Amino acid sequence: MNPEIVPIHRKEFLREDGMLFVRTEGIVDTMVKIPLLVASMIIVAAVMPIQSSFSSPRTLDLIIYPDGSTHVSTEIDVDPLAINYELDLFGSTIDNLVAVGENDFLLDTTVLDDSALIETFGSSVISVEYDIHDLVSKQGRVWTFSLDAPSDFTLLLPKNSAIVGMTNLPINMEIINDKNQLTLSSGNVEINYLFSTPAVIPDSTDPINPVSQLDNLTYAIIGGIIAAAVIGTVVITRSKQKIVKPIQEQQSTQLTQPEIIDTESIFKLKPDIREDDKEIVKFISNNGGEALESELRKKFLQPRTTMWRAVKRLERNGIVEIEKKDLQNLVKLRKNVEEEG
Repeated sequence: MNPEIVPIHRKEFLREDGMLFVRTEGIVDTMVKIPLLVASMIIVAAVMPIQSSFSSPRTLDLIIYPDGSTHVSTEIDVDPLAINYELDLFGSTIDNLVAVGENDFLLDTTVLDDSALIETFGSSVISVEYDIHDLVSKQGRVWTFSLDAPSDFTLLLPKNSAIVGMTNLPINMEIINDKNQLTLSSGNVEINYLFSTPAVIPDSTDPINPVSQLDNLTYAIIGGIIAAAVIGTVVITRSKQKIVKPIQEQQSTQLTQPEIIDTESIFKLKPDIREDDKEIVKFISNNGGEALESELRKKFLQPRTTMWRAVKRLERNGIVEIEKKDLQNLVKLRKNVEEEG
């Protein structure tokens, strides 16, 4: 073979001490490949946050109740190809956790300490709601809400509450149904508040003007005389006619009258009941002591899962009982509500 056409890739030579040295001719190619490798690693690192964005929350809304419990409602983008999604909760004392996928499909959930394992069933967006007792504490008259929020969120404070301290300024603040709603940034947030006593409306009677009171008394006496005369005429007329109702008609009238349940007695026996649950109890009482769950959802404009949790809370407290009527849930107030032990 002609040695002039043989490609030479490296040169080898021996030093005087016998050590073999090899010099690579392709060192320029190696120097070109190293920047390409570094660039590819940077691209991979940039893509990783995009993949993790599947689990970023869309919305996060919190409602604080007068007893200090907090209702959390969040909507999360998840990877539809993942079988399960692990959600970090804001504490470990969790009640009434419900996860709903697309098309209002109820998802199976398992709560493990301060996290929940949710089966996605191919959903790309899931809605999660739960109640938690770890976010609000009380010292004396001051209540303190604290949270390390992963994103911006809204916070609805209880009615008649006044903010006395705040670590961060809110993005927005508005009044909704006599309640303060704050829009807050992500990160550590702490809010101190206390309950204010509603102002008592003074008596409209004017003690300085006794003449007006005397005139009112005169008109009342004259009106009473006229009313007595009219009533006497009616009694005399009816006594002449001698109209007597049959006993059966009286009994039927008594049977048709709905039994009135004293809701105030229920609230005294159950002092820890929520304000929104009290409104449900009042509506059922005014509706004759019973109401369909669909009627409650229509009245209070609540989704099915939210109203079902409220009804189940009232059932656990021994205030209502649930019966099936024409494939619907009939919610009835119990006649005998026991005091909490």
